Amino acid sequence: MIRLFEQELAEISGYIKERFGVNLTSKSTLIESRLGCYIMGKGFKSYGEYFDYAKSDPSGEEMTNLINRITTNHTFFMRENDHFEIFTKSVLPWIESLPDGNDMRVWSAGCATGEEPYGLSIYILEYMAAQNRAKTMTQNRFGIHMPGSVDTTILASDISERALAAASEGVYFRENLSAMPQDWISKYFIGVEGEAYRVAPELRANVAFKKINLLDPIKASKPYHAVFCRNVMIYFDADTRVSLIDRLYHAMAPGAYLFIGHSESLANCNHRFKYLQPSVYRKPFL
Repeated sequence: MIRLFEQELAEISGYIKERFGVNLTSKSTLIESRLGCYIMGKGFKSYGEYFDYAKSDPSGEEMTNLINRITTNHTFFMRENDHFEIFTKSVLPWIESLPDGNDMRVWSAGCATGEEPYGLSIYILEYMAAQNRAKTMTQNRFGIHMPGSVDTTILASDISERALAAASEGVYFRENLSAMPQDWISKYFIGVEGEAYRVAPELRANVAFKKINLLDPIKASKPYHAVFCRNVMIYFDADTRVSLIDRLYHAMAPGAYLFIGHSESLANCNHRFKYLQPSVYRKPFL
């Protein structure tokens, strides 16, 4: 294995932090594990040599490849499941009660390979099915008019094009689905060869994937009702976290919910969100 020297680490981590906010200053092991075999296979003799090549590639493809390999994280369905319970019991009823409740705006920021947004989509579809059943019963009994259809499209973003491509394909192994109820697997996934499953078309149609750098200005035509930004800020330094939290705040509707990872906290950040419980916050009403 090629050794990563301190000067090379400083150059690579400095470049990535400046452009993408990811702090790799103490992540030499991560860089070696994700790039070592690759750059050896490409014939480079050092990390510095490979990094110079990536920076000089006029197409930008090699730098994109480097970022993809550094930032893609392992995840699985129903991770930190208490967040989904809060989403179902508190967030969705609140959104439904709003004057524009038929326009549900949910953002999975840092969606990696898609498990989080597809999981959210399942919870939304299950919630809407239950609500429609209840409303149908009410309509049948009392003749009450049924509301129009609800836009439940979830924005799912990541900085890694490779992760987004895998998420868009929507194929997962059985181990990724181990925490999911079997009836949901049967309902929302289609078995393919081996132990793999592909998300059903109606589930895939409910998620819109987009490459977004969280250091860039957040462009939202309408404010979000819920933002899942989980296990993303652990790679950011304090100033970058504060900046991101402030931009998320301005991109969210009054009363909107913010979910972060269980290993993350806003305790040392200057922010205006209301603390609800560990890793769950809400934007105050105006």
